[in-house]
Amino acid sequence: MILKWPGLATRAVQEKKNTRGIIIFPTVEEALKGEKVVKKAGYEGKLVAPPPALRKGCDLAVEIELVEQTAIARALQGQVYYIGIYPLEGSAELLQIVKIVYFPEHVMVKAGNMKIVFSKDTGIIVNISGGGCPDVPYLYTKLVGSHLETIPRPQDLGFTLCALMLDRAWEEALAIWKGGRLT
Repeated sequence: MILKWPGLATRAVQEKKNTRGIIIFPTVEEALKGEKVVKKAGYEGKLVAPPPALRKGCDLAVEIELVEQTAIARALQGQVYYIGIYPLEGSAELLQIVKIVYFPEHVMVKAGNMKIVFSKDTGIIVNISGGGCPDVPYLYTKLVGSHLETIPRPQDLGFTLCALMLDRAWEEALAIWKGGRLT
């Protein structure tokens, strides 16, 4: 005779799901700094979009393993202001919608609302556009006219969601350039 405990399998699945957590920040700048501090301290962390119920003024959070919560909180202390660390259920991935458009002489890579255009022949960035964040003009002046392989990461230059999306577009553009996928 086999005895079944109601809900036992469900509880095991829920416990496995609850191994992840997210750190909630008040601003995009703090979230970007938070991810860097977590990684520098030797822990895995990735930027995600927090579920609507957990948003507290910022559309970015850092996903972590909850078992590392105490050590990560210590690493963040005094370096980055965060609102709290919460268990995470379900998916909270940033949309990874990257679109690529090939023109006769250029390639345009779009991530979110941000676009980067580079020359197929030289790898030189010829345009950056999109978004509505205050650092987009600054990013434009720092990156246009430079080679994809020699620029600093856009997310290191800016402190907004636009800079993060431009960074995602730049990563894809760099992969296209290095991989020779120019058509």
